[in-house]
Amino acid sequence: MRFLLAIILVLCLQICVHSQDDYCFGKDTERPQTRHFTSKTAYQIIKGTNMEKEYLVPGCKATKIWILHRHGTRLPTVSTIKAAPRLEILRDEIVKNYRVRRTKPDTNALCLEDLTLLSMWKWNASITIDKEQFLTPQGYEDLKGTAKTYQRLYGDVLNKNYNNSHYKFRHTDTQRTTESFKAFVEGLFGVNNTVQPEPIPEQDLLLRPYDYCESWKAHDYSGINSESYKFKHSAVWNKTIEEISKRLGFQYPLESSDVELMWDMCRYEQAWQVDRISAWCAVLTSEQVTLLEYEDDMKYYYKLGYGYGENTRLNCRAAQDMLTHLNNETTPNVVAYFAHTSGVQTLLAALGIAKDNTPLTAANYNRSDYKWRTSNLDPFASNFIAVKYKCNDNMTDKAIFFLNQNAVEFDWCDGSLCDWPEVLKQYQLLYTADCSNFYCAGASAVSIVTSLSLLLFCTSIILRLMY
Repeated sequence: MRFLLAIILVLCLQICVHSQDDYCFGKDTERPQTRHFTSKTAYQIIKGTNMEKEYLVPGCKATKIWILHRHGTRLPTVSTIKAAPRLEILRDEIVKNYRVRRTKPDTNALCLEDLTLLSMWKWNASITIDKEQFLTPQGYEDLKGTAKTYQRLYGDVLNKNYNNSHYKFRHTDTQRTTESFKAFVEGLFGVNNTVQPEPIPEQDLLLRPYDYCESWKAHDYSGINSESYKFKHSAVWNKTIEEISKRLGFQYPLESSDVELMWDMCRYEQAWQVDRISAWCAVLTSEQVTLLEYEDDMKYYYKLGYGYGENTRLNCRAAQDMLTHLNNETTPNVVAYFAHTSGVQTLLAALGIAKDNTPLTAANYNRSDYKWRTSNLDPFASNFIAVKYKCNDNMTDKAIFFLNQNAVEFDWCDGSLCDWPEVLKQYQLLYTADCSNFYCAGASAVSIVTSLSLLLFCTSIILRLMY
């Protein structure tokens, strides 16, 4: 009898130990992995806190502001919407693995709370492809919130009385940027404002230069020779997929596409409702999120960052627009543009922000100190703000740059407070460039061909008139 009781006691202790080892996302009040969801990170989770300490400059007054704002939290792309119903199949299989097949792992299993939450998850069928990438209610609030924050800090420049000579607004031709613009101006001027943005040009070379650069579009950042491809076919990637599969009770490795779909849904749902828990976030541990984050960061590093040289020139026009606006003494005092991930990240690359000394590659995954971390650089509603300060007669004018409410530090500045002449000196090439030829490899050739075509056309007309 004593022997039997001893066995029962040992089994109970083992169960208790295993239960303590099982990570429980639903019970984790910190949930640090939600700060590592790359470009789908919720702005409210990642936004900075040091702006309150940095925006005041003794002896100086803010006079000009320039803003590039990514749209707020949005709905998924068409491909994700079409794939989403598969998650209900995976949900059922995971629950069956735990409750019927009894293939739950001995350690590092889903806790009961997380499994219960997952079993109740359903795809929102009202999210249809005709609404792909639409701004969500949270996305609208994101933009209202940033407007109110900046107005509170820079009320003299971002004043509440709208004047079309003081303010200039422009957005790209998408629902999510149009609604983001509306949310931002509502945050500044209230719901009954009459603000009109600048017209959208037929060729939006300022906010969508990547649409008109053939060499950039031809660049293969995820194909068979890319670092992203190498990483997704590496031993560490395959091992992680196997670990995720085992944790969910599968006796075989899931397809990478299934794991990435789970991660996508986790990130979207966490950004849509910041104060609630996404069931799909529970299936991934912090270590597994770190691997998925690195792959996504590496993809963006080569698509939009320093991994491809042309990216540092692609947003020439936006960088030049910023420098010209801040250097000009005339109105408007505020310029605000509403665009996309590609615009924000290529602007950062143009300005030399978050540049790593060594490139991100499939082979150096274990590094934890890399700077091109898109969770910090470009979450939903990411924003880059440049502020020009007019200073007393015995002082040089200053500038501060903020990224997601964090002051950006440069090694050529006094931390984050830059002398304005130094800014112009640092970015002299961008400030004086002929962006139509500079921004895109082959742009000069296109320009020459276009000019020659026009010349030939005009010549043919003249000859016809003569004869």
